[in-house]
Amino acid sequence: MNRPVELKTRPQLALESYLDALLQDATEEAMPEPILVLEPAVEPEAVLDEFQLAVLEEQARDAQVVVPIMPAVAIPAVVEPVVEVHLPPSITPPPVTGDDRPSWAAEPFECLLFDVAGLTLAVPLVCLGSIYSLEGQELTPLFGQPEWFLGILPSQAGNLKVLDTARWVMPDRYRDDFRQGLQYVISVQGYEWGLAVHQVSRSLRLDPNEIKWRSHRGQRPWLAGTVIEHMCALLDVAELAELIASGAVKTMPVTKRS
Repeated sequence: MNRPVELKTRPQLALESYLDALLQDATEEAMPEPILVLEPAVEPEAVLDEFQLAVLEEQARDAQVVVPIMPAVAIPAVVEPVVEVHLPPSITPPPVTGDDRPSWAAEPFECLLFDVAGLTLAVPLVCLGSIYSLEGQELTPLFGQPEWFLGILPSQAGNLKVLDTARWVMPDRYRDDFRQGLQYVISVQGYEWGLAVHQVSRSLRLDPNEIKWRSHRGQRPWLAGTVIEHMCALLDVAELAELIASGAVKTMPVTKRS
């Protein structure tokens, strides 16, 4: 089978001829001077012109080669938790007992206090996961979501759906400026969402007898009771989760104040 013959342009042939001539000159410098000197077949000036043309041709060919550039992919940074609140063995919310008290209220329990638009809430540590700081972080919005959905916060546990806590716990006196100054997101065990809060205060141990329990939840089923001594409301995470799942906040009265 005959091999394909590589066709070369005249400038390329001139370039190879010139390089061969240089190699031959370097070899002949070490040899005795010949008796008979043959005239070159190509004039030196013509060789240089052909050489320059070959160089220009190669440069033009290289300029046509396009190097693909991979587009930069923006990867959101994963937010590290400030505090791991509690990691219970089970992610199932504790059931409610017959006397309207959750099972975690059968004996003294630890709670975390945090502030939402001036309201102090207490949440049992058994229902919480981690605390994330919003400093320097931007939530990723999603189109077609309700007003109480603030956005996505990437975390070690996955994408956390951040809720506007104030809109849930105080819809009757909610104001748009409540979205300002949010500093932390508290994840909830067993769910893919977290509570956006203005400030995290401290943890304390509550005795069930110190709590004024609500027998009828009414329009605030998330409110399990109040702690008069600490001027705070006890949040029932399981009831709040049911509200979120049903989207009941859409039926709650909302009055926006300037």
